[in-house]
Amino acid sequence: MKRNKIIIILTIISIFVLSLGIGASAEAFRVALIMPSTINDFAWSQSMYDALLTIQNEMGKENFQFVYSENMFVVADAAAAIRDYASEGYNLVIAHGSQYGASLADIAPDFPKTSFAWGSTANVFADQGITNIFAYEPYSEEGGYVNGVLAAKLSKKDIFGVIGPIETGDAKRYTEGFKAGIQAVKPNAQVNVTWIGSYSDVALASEAAQTHINAGADVLTGTAQMTVGAIGVARQRGALWFGYDVDQSALAPKNVICSVDVDWVVALKPMIDLIKKGERGGKIFTLNLANGGLKMVVNPEALVGQTIEDIVKGNIQVKVEK
Repeated sequence: MKRNKIIIILTIISIFVLSLGIGASAEAFRVALIMPSTINDFAWSQSMYDALLTIQNEMGKENFQFVYSENMFVVADAAAAIRDYASEGYNLVIAHGSQYGASLADIAPDFPKTSFAWGSTANVFADQGITNIFAYEPYSEEGGYVNGVLAAKLSKKDIFGVIGPIETGDAKRYTEGFKAGIQAVKPNAQVNVTWIGSYSDVALASEAAQTHINAGADVLTGTAQMTVGAIGVARQRGALWFGYDVDQSALAPKNVICSVDVDWVVALKPMIDLIKKGERGGKIFTLNLANGGLKMVVNPEALVGQTIEDIVKGNIQVKVEK
């Protein structure tokens, strides 16, 4: 009898505590990220990982959780990871790469209560009757154009080298924007473009960078994770570099002039809000300079660092009338 009274009292206390909201928490929003390279690649994968960290810091770990699989450059392995995460009940599964589209189109219909997202693309597979895939696409040509204008003003030789992965998606758009920006300032400039056919081959990117510099280029740019090799060559041989995806100045502080920082938070936050309201997919999110999805990060050390150093050393005498 005494034991029953204790149980009743404890039950009443529990109900009272829950009514006050003490100890109660809503189920966390769960995201799984599949990416072709690593979270510290200074490029495509890192930019998305950083965006998820930003959202987690804003929402709190109790409200937002995410896991990731990196180095998923083999599409079959990525597809297996996508299916596994979906079967585990994640609210959103992000396949961060245009190479994963066919896999999503095959897997998404099997998990109608799960939302999927991929990019860089404007395809949500609506023509196939699929309703639970989102897409995201940066207007990389805008950032490329700004980089091109600045590059044209800084080049002394008017010869430029571009190292691209595969001629498609935001890599192609960035390259075309970069060329247009240069031509707007110097219509007769020479822009040489090399597509190495890989997102991850650092050695090929390094080789392409050497070839461009040997051909007279004093300014280089490129996209995708393999560009770390090209940036290393720019640092060694004194060429200027213009980056994409994240701020790449840490890789070559005296060479990286400006980077296009892609802020995926601009796409992810409204996407998450829609999912919470019960909308599973069907929308395309764009990132550009106007909405803050693209940000230009100028590196002062590379831009004017040598001038400051020359003044300090006395190599430049600044004389003005007093």
